[in-house]
Amino acid sequence: MTTSRTSIFTPVLIVGCVVIIISFAIRASFGVFQIPIADEFGWARAEFSMAIAIQNLAWGIGQPIFGAIAEKIGDRRSIVIGVFVYAAGLVLSAWSTTPLEHQLYAWLVGFGVAGTGFGVILAVVGRAASDENRSMSLAIAAAAGSFGQIFGPPLAEWLLGSMSWQGVFLIFAVAVMAILLTLPMMRVPPLASKHQIEESLGHVLVKAFRDPSYTLIFLGFFSCGYQLGFVTAHFPAFVTELCGPILPGGMLDSMGISSTSALGAVALSMIGLANIAGTLAAGWAGQRYSKKYLLAGIYIGRAIAAALFIMFPITPTSVLLFSFAMGMLWLATVPLTSGLVAYIYGLRYMGTLYGIIFFSHQLGSFLGVWLGGRLYDVYGDYTLVWWIGVGIGVFSAVVHLPVRERPLAQPAVA
Repeated sequence: MTTSRTSIFTPVLIVGCVVIIISFAIRASFGVFQIPIADEFGWARAEFSMAIAIQNLAWGIGQPIFGAIAEKIGDRRSIVIGVFVYAAGLVLSAWSTTPLEHQLYAWLVGFGVAGTGFGVILAVVGRAASDENRSMSLAIAAAAGSFGQIFGPPLAEWLLGSMSWQGVFLIFAVAVMAILLTLPMMRVPPLASKHQIEESLGHVLVKAFRDPSYTLIFLGFFSCGYQLGFVTAHFPAFVTELCGPILPGGMLDSMGISSTSALGAVALSMIGLANIAGTLAAGWAGQRYSKKYLLAGIYIGRAIAAALFIMFPITPTSVLLFSFAMGMLWLATVPLTSGLVAYIYGLRYMGTLYGIIFFSHQLGSFLGVWLGGRLYDVYGDYTLVWWIGVGIGVFSAVVHLPVRERPLAQPAVA
């Protein structure tokens, strides 16, 4: 076994982390634009929420497509396509002046995220990693998304202080194009057994679709998307409007956080910061314990955190406590879910198989983002959306319990 196979920090993992950091820094910042765009055009909250919801849905639809493209023409070519689509969506959105235009170009942004996000990158990292390092490598790549989330929303908030939101979108488009400079280092040998190489994608998909465990994992990932989509898109606005005042001269004020809008952006960053530790811990645990039970525990933990948060008065302290707790559980599901798919169904078509399951995640994301905006416009608050998230979090915990966590039996090959 070569050194590159036994070392965790391979060039493939490093480049994959860079791609995800840039992609997710931009994706995580869209919630910061909720109020500026709505105020400029006088839109209802649901209008831009729909654009973000469509973006998440397009991401989900595009994930298995880009996974199949990567398996057909190569990982780097797939990422290049994603980069150009992502940048085009941002540039076109910068010149949009109607809700329909934002919602139309959100499809491009969503497909761009799919081409530069977890589905393609985790499959690349999974194939390049050795068996003993795979779970932790997937966790490191997933945690890279949190690095992007740490500085993405505050960067967007800071840029909005000196330029229009249109200018920020254009800067983000340039940042996405910079991904192309890193791709020459991403060279991945195909790591698969002889049987996996000989199997067709159609045959593997039929086996997976007939396996009840695949359906259960698909259903379970829905609540993850709902919770992440809602919080990413609406939490800054939620904190801005409903959080208690920040005391002058207090700890937050001394750190430069003097308004609830700034606290909302920082809360997303704290979620990302806490998630680095949470995701790495999930990767470590996934190498040693049952992934399905770990996933069930994470979903129960999220439900408890959200329920406690919404039951008590919203204060700067409760916002930070919730952000830390949610952050520890934020993307911890990703290395465990992708690792579970790789373990049960193999590495050869991991990108496509995980991409299909990720579509469930993005259906949840679409509903969380859209429902957040819709119910806010109807009721004037987000309370019902939070409680729906609690309910489906419990549902996801339960459906993971019957998953058969063992490699799917392979038929003999002549």
